[in-house]
Amino acid sequence: MDKLKRIKYYIDTLCIYDLKNDVIIHALYDLIDSISEESVLRKYSDFFKMVSKNGALKEYISKCILTDDNIFTRYACSEKVDALSSSITDAVRLDLMKLEQIASVTSKDIYNSVDNGDFKEILESMPHWDTGTPVAPLKKNWDKQTAELISYHRTNGYGKYAKHIAFTWRNKEICPVTITDLITLDHLKNYEVQRQKVIDNTESFLSGHPANNVLLYGDRGTGKSSTVHALLNEYHNQGLRMIEIPKSAVADLGLIREQLAGSPMKFIIYIDDLSFDSNDTSFSELKAALEGSLSGRQSNILIYATSNRRHLIKENFSDRENDVNRGDTMQEQLSLSDRFGLTITFLNPNKFEYQDIVRKIAADRGLDVDEEHLVFKAEQWATRRGGRSPRCAKQFIDFVESCEKRSKEW
Repeated sequence: MDKLKRIKYYIDTLCIYDLKNDVIIHALYDLIDSISEESVLRKYSDFFKMVSKNGALKEYISKCILTDDNIFTRYACSEKVDALSSSITDAVRLDLMKLEQIASVTSKDIYNSVDNGDFKEILESMPHWDTGTPVAPLKKNWDKQTAELISYHRTNGYGKYAKHIAFTWRNKEICPVTITDLITLDHLKNYEVQRQKVIDNTESFLSGHPANNVLLYGDRGTGKSSTVHALLNEYHNQGLRMIEIPKSAVADLGLIREQLAGSPMKFIIYIDDLSFDSNDTSFSELKAALEGSLSGRQSNILIYATSNRRHLIKENFSDRENDVNRGDTMQEQLSLSDRFGLTITFLNPNKFEYQDIVRKIAADRGLDVDEEHLVFKAEQWATRRGGRSPRCAKQFIDFVESCEKRSKEW
C-alpha cells in the first residue's frame, strides 16, 4: 500500500481523536483523493494556503491533539485516566501514531504520487508546505507520549478550555474570549485584607475543599473587578476558568450549570456590576442558583459578583410606602445578598491611603519623579475627578508616565 493511500485510511479510522472533519485534515483528505484528477492542482493550492496560515502541519495537528475534547483528555484533566479501559488507552495510542504520520505528509509525497506529466510539471512550480515541529509536550513517537499528554491536560485542561481561559455567555453558548485583561495580583495595591479573603476562598475551591460564592461590594474604582480578573491570571494553570455573564443572562444560570456539570475543570461564573430594580424579578433566578434550587450546588462552580450596592436591590421609599407587608419586602430583598457566603467590602481610600497607592504604582512603573510634586498633583487629579480611588490613582500615573515619556510637563 502506498503512503498516501495509507494516510487516507488513517484519517478515516481515527477513533478517539476524531479529527477527520477538521478543516485542514479534511482538506488533506480531499487533496489525496484527487491525485489522479485535474482538481489536484486547485486542492494543492487550497491546502497550502490553509497550512501556511497556521504555521506548519505538525504544529497545527499537534495543537489539535492538545485541545481536543474526548474521553481521554477529560479523564486526563480529572486525573482519572486509570479508570479508562485498556481498549480506550490502546485506541489513544493508535490514533496518536496515525496522527503523527498524517502530520508528516510532505509536498513531495503528493508530487511523487501523481502520474500525469502535465500535472507534475505544474506541481513542480508550486511552493512546498512546511511540516515543521510539533508543539510541546509532543516531540517524536507521539504514541509513546501519553504520560506527557496526561500531565499537560492536568495543568491546561481539555477542548476549548485548553485553548482559552476566559469565556462569555452569548446566544445560549459558552464562547471564548480571545483577549483578556493581563492584570495580576501584584499590580493591585493595598486592600490586602480584602484581597486575601478572595484568594483563600479561591484556593480552597481549587483544592476541592468547601468554598463560598463571593460578593465584592463597595465604592466604584476600588479594584473589585480587577481583583477577579487577577485571580484568573494567577490560577488558570491550576484548572481555573472564568465565564462572565451580563445581569440580563441571570435567567440562564441553570442552563450554564447544566453545560458545565460534567466538566472536571473549576469555573467561576462572574457577574460584574450586579444590581436589580425593586420590580425586577430576575433576582429570584440568582437566588435559586446560589442556594435553593432542586439541582443543588455543583462542586466545580462558584459565582463571584461585584456590586456598588450592599443588598443588590435599588430600593425607593415609595416601594416601602406602597407595600402593606413592608417587612416581608425587606426580607425578600435582603435574602439575595445573604446567599453569598462571603461578602467583602471595598471602600474608597482616605487621603494617606490614596497617596500610598499613587507612590506604589509610580514605583512599579519605574518613574523617577519628585515625590512631593507627585502627591500634590495626584490630589489635584482626584479633586477634579470627584474623589480618591485606586482607579483614579492608576489613571493619574498613566497620565504622568505618558508625559514623562514625551518630555511634557504634568
